[in-house]
Amino acid sequence: MKRPYKVTGPIGAKATLGLIVLQVDETIEQDFRRMFPDPDIALYVSRIPSGAELTQETIAQMERDLPRAAELLPKAACFDVVAYACTSGTTLIGAERVARLVTSNVSTRAVSNPLSSAIAALNALSAKSVALVSPYIEPVATPVKDALCAAGLSVPATLSFGEQVEERVARIDPASIFEAALEVGQKADVDAVFLSCTNLRTLGIIERLEARLGKPVISSNLALAWHMAQTAGISPQGDTPGRLFRQLSST
Repeated sequence: MKRPYKVTGPIGAKATLGLIVLQVDETIEQDFRRMFPDPDIALYVSRIPSGAELTQETIAQMERDLPRAAELLPKAACFDVVAYACTSGTTLIGAERVARLVTSNVSTRAVSNPLSSAIAALNALSAKSVALVSPYIEPVATPVKDALCAAGLSVPATLSFGEQVEERVARIDPASIFEAALEVGQKADVDAVFLSCTNLRTLGIIERLEARLGKPVISSNLALAWHMAQTAGISPQGDTPGRLFRQLSST
């Protein structure tokens, strides 16, 4: 016997967010579930092939694969914002190009990415000079610095772990990231720190870093969550450390 049923609204009663995450990324989903625990905020994730090493060549392949990854997000969901969750990938592909590739295969009100989010976050914090910490080799890390400079920011201090194998990035000890951020962040000509890469495990060290440095500290994941929350018109949620989200909640 066929039983009738009622139809209800979407899961995302408050907001619907989409993430296109690198196949090797182990960190961003865990961070986002901590920052957006509200069951009325829907979070959908698609994966994109990213290669064992993050290089200019594997990023070029991600550019070709991005429309297909976007297409795998649920068609019935009404997305407020979809993000391509790769800082270096956005830097090399270009934010506008990323937005076109994503919207070619998914319907969303807006597209975000960690690079544009970080720049917006640094501007919101009135930062003029930023120290950059990156896990990657120079050909991947340097374009991020160049993009920050092109956005009008000064980058007087940079530090990289020189890693090329992507799966090792999520294994970099947060204590090592903490010490690296202290090293560059305590320079007198720096007024903020940016921890670049969605796969770095940074969420648990941001509050302590800000307390030690007396300066704002943002990460790719924190900035992206902040920007997506602003775009979707939702308030900070759950475990959202640092000055950036405190500023959002007070505006």
